[in-house]
Amino acid sequence: MPDSASKLITATIETALVPSPSRLSVLLPAGYDRGAASYPLMYLLHGGDGDNNFLGILKPLIERAWERSLLPPLVVVTPDADRSFYVDYRDGSRKWETFILGELLSHVRRTYRVDPRPSQTVVAGISMGGLGALRMAFKHPEMFAGVAALEPGIEPALSFDEIDLRDRFYRSDELLEERFGRPVDRECWKANNPANIAIARAAELRASKLPIYIEAADEDAFYLFYGAEFLHRVLFDAEVKHEYRLVRGADHLGRTLEHRFIDAFRFLGLALNPPPPDESLNEFHKVIAAMKRHAGYSD
Repeated sequence: MPDSASKLITATIETALVPSPSRLSVLLPAGYDRGAASYPLMYLLHGGDGDNNFLGILKPLIERAWERSLLPPLVVVTPDADRSFYVDYRDGSRKWETFILGELLSHVRRTYRVDPRPSQTVVAGISMGGLGALRMAFKHPEMFAGVAALEPGIEPALSFDEIDLRDRFYRSDELLEERFGRPVDRECWKANNPANIAIARAAELRASKLPIYIEAADEDAFYLFYGAEFLHRVLFDAEVKHEYRLVRGADHLGRTLEHRFIDAFRFLGLALNPPPPDESLNEFHKVIAAMKRHAGYSD
């Protein structure tokens, strides 16, 4: 393969935290082998029925984002996380979140030329991967420059007992109990629910100014737009800035995902390389500030 092309690698890592060896796919940008430069890192997390081969499926879209300068050249990593929810299991048998943010991240930074700074590290995911991306970024905003969650597999609830069957029909009791305890430990579920995390860490999220992107399809067969809309309202009420999109006429799968991923990549590209302030609005803001003072209002 010529060095002018990107390169997709499959690798493994030994670990005691999850079933070992753990597989991962790594996408290296064109020109990686020519120099010594470091690249930003993107974790790209697959959905519930996927594995690390998801990165190969998304490779053409990532390359298109590179061609259009929507994303800078970066290293993309997709671990095979089975249907784990990317969570540390209540019984300690599998520690996916700990593994991905610890051993795996250290391994990637040792093995590939990635910039270790949080300002050059982003996380994205779809469905179950969107759930994992949100949880990790909300718990550790200091580790990431941005997070993008497409149709995240989250429920519109702050308590496990509030979850309607409509919002979990595709997740059996056995599946949930294996991850959160038998019976489900309500506090364990709550501690790993993005909406609860956002409320508990609202001040930290506001201070971090973490760029957050959430989108959902309004015809999602799994009704995931309910959870996305719920989280949007939680973040809005907590004054945590974010971008939220409800995509009209889209489903959980299908042709709309192509442009939806491109939009998410564009968002993450701006998170990695923020544009300068729009100075053309300076006079406008002065006028607004004067109007506020005249009305006796202050932010």
